[in-house]
Amino acid sequence: MKILMICLGNICRSPLAEGILQYKADKAGLNWKVDSAGTGNWHIGEPPHHLSQKVARLNGVDISKQCCRQFRKEDMLQYDKIYVMDSSNYNDVKHISRELWDESKVDLLLNELYPGQNRNVPDPWYGTEDGFHTVYDMIAKACDNILRKYAVNAKV
Repeated sequence: MKILMICLGNICRSPLAEGILQYKADKAGLNWKVDSAGTGNWHIGEPPHHLSQKVARLNGVDISKQCCRQFRKEDMLQYDKIYVMDSSNYNDVKHISRELWDESKVDLLLNELYPGQNRNVPDPWYGTEDGFHTVYDMIAKACDNILRKYAVNAKV
């Protein structure tokens, strides 16, 4: 299983989602590859936001070696599932993907918790550390549901 997590800059939410899901998949003995990307290009080559790293570390997840990158349309072909953090990211991925767009592969991450409600994971970029903890908890719960949903079909 190959899963891609997407947010705007690939510096706050999607690195957390990548790290959390990869950690949980590894712990479950699943041979999954989880990656992340941003729809924007502002942070290419940078590590995740220091508060994303801190909150992940406090929860036993190391995301310090991740490197921000931008989503490219070919990602649509390389991943089984693509989760976006908000509706703006969804529209950006659709636009960037152009002729490679595959609606069946892309969904908002929180639809794993609240099916069909299209809720957004809030961007903690402009807030305080508390916002990063809130986002971590939301993402972790969604990742638990992803594991329950797809681990049945995964090769362990």
